Amino acid sequence: MKNLLFLGVLCLLASCEWLPSKDAKTQKLVEEEMQQIDWNDLDQYPLFSDCDETSSKMNQRRCFQENILLHFSMTLQDFEFVLNKDVNDTLFVDFLMDKEGTVSVLNIQKDITIDEQMPEFDEIITQSLKSLPKVEPALKRGIPVNAKFRIPIVLNTKLN
Repeated sequence: MKNLLFLGVLCLLASCEWLPSKDAKTQKLVEEEMQQIDWNDLDQYPLFSDCDETSSKMNQRRCFQENILLHFSMTLQDFEFVLNKDVNDTLFVDFLMDKEGTVSVLNIQKDITIDEQMPEFDEIITQSLKSLPKVEPALKRGIPVNAKFRIPIVLNTKLN
């Protein structure tokens, strides 16, 4: 009888409902770790082929920004805009670089005068971003992640 009682108590203690499983412990540890990660900070910025992946994060950021701005500059030089008044404005382009390295424009924040004088401007900016050379996506803990960016474009024209 004592053996049967001991066996019954042992079965109760070994029950899945009484002792946490390894999966539950692992899940709890993962959840705790995920809460400690700063998801607004990247471990590595998206990289163009001429950017050094072993350089500091600040240098990677600088290289990424310089490549984007150079690409915009070269794209805008190919167009001739006909303006009827001076433009001196800064617009902001919000875009997403997804975990495959594909770029999509989220928003272009600009003054209404830019729309009035250059209605094709949004399309030119969008096409410019889509025609970027191959970009390796941003990384967080070695995993490719989506990353949002905002870049300023200064427009400064003078009519003669």
